[in-house]
Amino acid sequence: MSLNVTAEAAPAQAPSIVETAAPKRPQAWFDGALCDIDALQAGLTTHAMHYGSGVFEGIRSYATADGAAVFRLPEHMARMREGAALLGMHFDPAQATEAVMATLRANDHRDAYIRPLAWFGEGGFGLDVEGHTEHLMVATTATQVHLNGTRARLGISKWRRNPADSLPPLKLCGAYVNSILAKRESKSRGFDEALFTDADGFVVECTGANVFIVKAGRVTAVEHRDALPGITRDTLIRLSGAESRAVTVEELYDADEVFACGTAAEVAPVHGVEDRSYGDNPVTRELAALYARVVRGDAERQRGWLTAV
Repeated sequence: MSLNVTAEAAPAQAPSIVETAAPKRPQAWFDGALCDIDALQAGLTTHAMHYGSGVFEGIRSYATADGAAVFRLPEHMARMREGAALLGMHFDPAQATEAVMATLRANDHRDAYIRPLAWFGEGGFGLDVEGHTEHLMVATTATQVHLNGTRARLGISKWRRNPADSLPPLKLCGAYVNSILAKRESKSRGFDEALFTDADGFVVECTGANVFIVKAGRVTAVEHRDALPGITRDTLIRLSGAESRAVTVEELYDADEVFACGTAAEVAPVHGVEDRSYGDNPVTRELAALYARVVRGDAERQRGWLTAV
């Protein structure tokens, strides 16, 4: 449609039309090249889609005074390589590291969640991975916080965590069906998150986060052979001097504070477990503030944990 405006009817100063550039399309790194993330497709015979034959990591980058930096990237790459090796998959940490950096730069992300994924692709049906193509991708998104940064309410799941002698506690794609079932069950009962315990009454972990307790000012990291040896968990043990040991459900109920931690969750205070509610979480708040300073490069001694983008 066109508008015909006579000279007499035109305003003294016609409004200007400012052309704006189209929004930049999100980029992903896929098998050696950057491309539009919504242009990528996986074949219907992709092995990982049918059998969960993939390995991934959840990584974070942060805006610092010196620009974007990725927190503990080498440790994430080492853990991903361990998972890939179990599946018989080739994985090059140096290539994956460069893919992470390239994707962050392409999307101009500073505070971001980073998802590298390696998987077996198309081929015939069956459990053997031989003959299937291998793929690697990296996607980044603006920061998303697991548990929504709130004081979460945990329900003890009726499901058990995958035992380590059946599935090693690594970020293997198929293993997380266990977490999906647990989270669905707990949320159906009105909780925010699920807590795994074992048959002997010991705490394991949440669906995607490790657990700490605080009693009389002392911080304890829950240790369990079936739990993921989290990188954030390791960070907080080093920062706080926390003891790492097995913790019973009774100790959890008796604690003054409980918090969960992980790359996405960071340091997340727990409001309650089942019917047990906790207080104001002062120690958790202090650790959360310290962790925030570390990941943003404001703690001189821990700057070695940051990889500049």
